[in-house]
Amino acid sequence: MTISVAPPLTSAPPQFDLEPQAHVIASDAEAIETATTLAAEFAAGAALRDRDRILPAAELDRFSKSGLWGITIPKAYGGAGVSWVTLTEVIKLISAADPSIGQIPQNHLAAVDVIRSTASEEQKKLWFGRVLAGYRLGNAFSEAKSKHVGAFETTLTPDGDGYRVKGEKFYATGALFAHYIHIGAVDPAGKVNLAIVPRDAEGLTIIDNWSSFGQRTTASGNVHIDNVRVGAEGVIPAYLGGENPSTNGAVSQIIQAAVDAGIARGTIEDTIKFVRNNVRPWIDSGQEHGYEDVFTIAQIGDLKIKLHAAEALLEKAGRAVDAIVEQPTEEGVTTAAVAVAEAKVLTTEIAILATNKLHELGGTRSTLGQYNLDRHWRNARTHTLHDPVRWKFYHVGNHALNGVSPPRHPWS
Repeated sequence: MTISVAPPLTSAPPQFDLEPQAHVIASDAEAIETATTLAAEFAAGAALRDRDRILPAAELDRFSKSGLWGITIPKAYGGAGVSWVTLTEVIKLISAADPSIGQIPQNHLAAVDVIRSTASEEQKKLWFGRVLAGYRLGNAFSEAKSKHVGAFETTLTPDGDGYRVKGEKFYATGALFAHYIHIGAVDPAGKVNLAIVPRDAEGLTIIDNWSSFGQRTTASGNVHIDNVRVGAEGVIPAYLGGENPSTNGAVSQIIQAAVDAGIARGTIEDTIKFVRNNVRPWIDSGQEHGYEDVFTIAQIGDLKIKLHAAEALLEKAGRAVDAIVEQPTEEGVTTAAVAVAEAKVLTTEIAILATNKLHELGGTRSTLGQYNLDRHWRNARTHTLHDPVRWKFYHVGNHALNGVSPPRHPWS
C-alpha cells in the first residue's frame, strides 16, 4: 500500500500500532464506563487537534485497544454483544468530546454488522477474531464520480482462487488509520460486495486530501484501488443485507445520528460553560451577570429540551434495532428504519441549532480564535450532510400515509 499526503494537510502519514492487543469488554455497563473515561481524555485536546489538524492516531489506538470497537460482536464469537442503545450512547459520549474520533468507527461498526448478517461462519470467526484483537476496518465505500451514492464503478473480478478489485473511492473515513480496508465493489453479476484487504496490499493507495472545514481530522480522503488482490475469505456478500431483511441499513444510519447527538450534547455543555464564565449581561437586562439574562436562560432550556427529545428518539431507535438483530422481519426492519429516520431528523436539527445558539448566546467573544468554538458549527454542518434529512421526512411520511417502507440500503 502507498499513502500519499497532499500538502498542506498532514506532513506525514499517521503512525499507529500495527499489531494491537485489545482488551475485550464483557458488558454494556463496562462499555459505558470505558467510553466515559476515554471521552474525558479526548475532550482535552479536541480544540487543538481541530485547529492544527493533528490526526488522532494515538487516540484511535487508545479507543480501539479499549475494546470499544468490538462491543457489537455477538457473545457466541467472544464479544459483549451490547445493545444498540448502549452502542449509540458510546458514540454520543465520544462524539461530544471529539466528533471526528466519534465518526471514525462508524464504517468499521457497519462492516462488522454486514459480516454478522451476511458472511459465512468461517469468515465470521476470522474477522470477528481480528476485530476483538484490536484490528480496525477502514472504509473505502463511497465514490465521488459515480451517478449517485448507490452507484458503484469499482469492480470485483474473479482471479484464480481469489479476486481483483479496481476503482477509486472518496469519503474514505477511517482508511488512513485502518489495519484492513473494506472496499465496496460490484461483482460480474452486478451485486455489491465488501472486499477486505490489508492496508499494505499492493496497488492500494490512500490519499490524505480531506479538505472539509468540518470533521477535519477524520482524514476522509481518496483511496485508489489498482488491481488489488483479495482472497476469498475477504469477500463478503454485502448485497444479501439489502435483498433480505437485516439490520444493515438501520445500523449505518443510527451511528450517524448518534454522532450528531454527541455534537449537540458537547456544544450545549460548552455553551453553558462559556455563558457562565465569559458572557457579560446585556445593557437592557438589569442583571449583574450574563447567565442571569432571562432570555439566555430560556434559550438554554429550549436547547436542553430539544436535546432530550432527540436522545429519546435515538434510544427508541436503538431498541427497534435491537429487536431485529436475531430475527429480522420485513415489519421489524421497517419499524427500525422509520424509528432511525425520526431520530436522524431530530439529532440533525438539534446539532445545527445548538451550534448556532452557542455563538448567539456567547456573543462576539465566542468567535475568537483562542476558543475555537466555531469547530462545533463546522462539525455539525459537515456531518449532518450525511444522508439528507429532507428524505427522512419523506420516508417517515410515506410510511405513515401510504404504508410504503423505506428502501433498504445504507443511506436510508
